Amino acid sequence: MEPLAHRLRPRTLDEVCGQRHLLGPDKVFRRTVESGHIPNMIFYGPSGTGKTTVASIIAAQSGMHLHKLNGTTASTGDIKKVLADIGTLAGEGGILLYLDEIQYFNKRQQQSLLECVEEGTVTLIASTTENPYFYVYNALLSRCTVFEFKALTAADVADGLRKAAARLGEEDAAVDIDPAALDYLAQSAGGDMRKALGNLEFAVTAAPVEDGRRAVTLGMVQQVAQHTAMRYDKLGDDHYDIVSAYQKSMRGSDPNAALHYLARLLEAGDLPSACRRLMVCACEDVGLAWPQIIPIVKAAVDIANAVGLPEAQIPLADAVILVATAPKSNSGVSAIEAAAADVRAGRSGPIPRQLQNKHYDGADALVRGQHYKYAHSFKGHWVDQQYLPDAIKDAQYYIPGDNKNEQAFANYWKKIKEEQGGT
Repeated sequence: MEPLAHRLRPRTLDEVCGQRHLLGPDKVFRRTVESGHIPNMIFYGPSGTGKTTVASIIAAQSGMHLHKLNGTTASTGDIKKVLADIGTLAGEGGILLYLDEIQYFNKRQQQSLLECVEEGTVTLIASTTENPYFYVYNALLSRCTVFEFKALTAADVADGLRKAAARLGEEDAAVDIDPAALDYLAQSAGGDMRKALGNLEFAVTAAPVEDGRRAVTLGMVQQVAQHTAMRYDKLGDDHYDIVSAYQKSMRGSDPNAALHYLARLLEAGDLPSACRRLMVCACEDVGLAWPQIIPIVKAAVDIANAVGLPEAQIPLADAVILVATAPKSNSGVSAIEAAAADVRAGRSGPIPRQLQNKHYDGADALVRGQHYKYAHSFKGHWVDQQYLPDAIKDAQYYIPGDNKNEQAFANYWKKIKEEQGGT
């Protein structure tokens, strides 16, 4: 039997759940589609959010001859078959190519579409779950308008499930779904309507028929949907979004949010990313405000990797809370980034003679001897001496943060230098 998601696919834009930012009656996307003049478009967003459904509705309303290809299975030969309809009776009303998962097309395959898209002999609607600005050939991307499809809210999914349950009841026995079960299915789908419908169909099929009705309970749906709430692909946008939110939550001193994203990483089994970003955050965002945190976090990471999941969550949770609630300073990372910028820009020069390794002075040397001053031989273990190359001798990369640690060190060296008559 055809999957429920296909059997219940909406036939009009009004029936599509969610995406009101595109499909609302006053939205440019909606008005453009209803005008009948369909531009080249790329739909970008998570799976199960209606990209294929909307493309199918557009094709049906436009009257164009529809070709569907999937980037995971289509070949250059399949593209040639589509292009062969140009100028024929089949393509008289226009040709609409819906290319799903375009990110799997290589550069040459995407280039083969350029001419027909440019000339308007084929209208392209492509969809992708990955960022098109990274995965779609730039020349093709510049000829298309990108529209982002957002993950559905739980309310959107619940609305779709109610309609689906009613339709299922028309096909067989009436379906009675417990409101708690409906809410659980909607929440556990992670914004993916296709996933929610699949879980509903599974539960309805398993429900016994009594007096011509099927009762779907919370316990039943919990058995089929307990591990489906989270989207995650270690190579996809979801991965980078989660690890980004994870570090930004620690940087923003929100331990609750940081723990949430840690849990999402660990539930997906991505222990390496959880550890790596935690160590980076300790150095980058706490840093010199409390430098002792760096070995503490490293120890927690070592324990996590030694014990493995699920116990790894315990030391990592401790460390994440510690990093999130610690004082913050980015002076260290700002300093090295500023220094690196000078190096990349070529703002450098010969190392001062007094800092060089010992070299033989040639007969033409204007100044003989290295004349290096050993800091420990002077009061306060400091002596006024040039360390940077002449071209950037006054550069200042490190600016102490306003936390007590860095201010204490800054005041200490200020006092020493003032006593020695330095700057």
